[in-house]
Amino acid sequence: MQNGYYTTAGAMVTQFNKLDVISNNLANVNTTAFKRDDVVIGDFKRIYQEYQDKMPIKNNTKEAAKYLNGSIDRVPQVSEQYVEFRQGGLKATGNSLDFALKREDVFFMVETPDGVRLTQDGSFVINNDGVLTTKDGFPVLPSTYFQNGQYIKVETNNTFTVDKTGNIYSADIVNGFDQGEVPTGRLFIAQSGDVKTLTKEGTSLYKFNDIKDIKDLQDADVVAQGFLETSNINPVNEMVGLIESSRMVEMYQKVMTSHMNDLNNDAINKLAQTRA
Repeated sequence: MQNGYYTTAGAMVTQFNKLDVISNNLANVNTTAFKRDDVVIGDFKRIYQEYQDKMPIKNNTKEAAKYLNGSIDRVPQVSEQYVEFRQGGLKATGNSLDFALKREDVFFMVETPDGVRLTQDGSFVINNDGVLTTKDGFPVLPSTYFQNGQYIKVETNNTFTVDKTGNIYSADIVNGFDQGEVPTGRLFIAQSGDVKTLTKEGTSLYKFNDIKDIKDLQDADVVAQGFLETSNINPVNEMVGLIESSRMVEMYQKVMTSHMNDLNNDAINKLAQTRA
């Protein structure tokens, strides 16, 4: 067995996976509130040491560990993929249905066919039923949703204003604007106890493990109406990472070629020779 060949092949596959992540980041550089993904590269032996006590057949597994192949088990591989929730910039749009969140640990809550999800993409619209939704058609949830199951409705010819804490105000422009805007509800401003537990779905949705981990954040300066959060992608850094990974793939390819051609040729022509 050519251990070096298999080690190099595994390392190349790892760089392919990293290239996929970087390419996805670059493809979403202009996606509203997109948070970049990144990977942690480790090796099987280190991963095994972290999780061996959690394995179901502990004794047998530990005994088998004595015979691990030291070379193969050092093959680099993606041990973890995570989301970097660093705050993106704010871009003024002047659209009253655009909202940005000014903290990295807070989200809007929406209802999807797969259940309630979180999002930081505040580019909303009003559907034909007058319900405030995301551009994908998912209803944006108010703070009272879990009490009455009602959505946020915006009446025709009414203003729609949201303050910095998520409180909603409205006024009938035709009949009641002289009275000023009156409170009509509040957005559910969801705060996650630990953003690392959230799982990304698509480009803008996040799944949480337990609703008990989500808090309705009240009276905090977090909402900016008429703004959108840009992605937190730095194109220059991503391009540098893309070039580095591409060069690593080229290097591994050359090593694999050397193993298959040069070393095999030496093994056949030199090691197999016998002296008379």
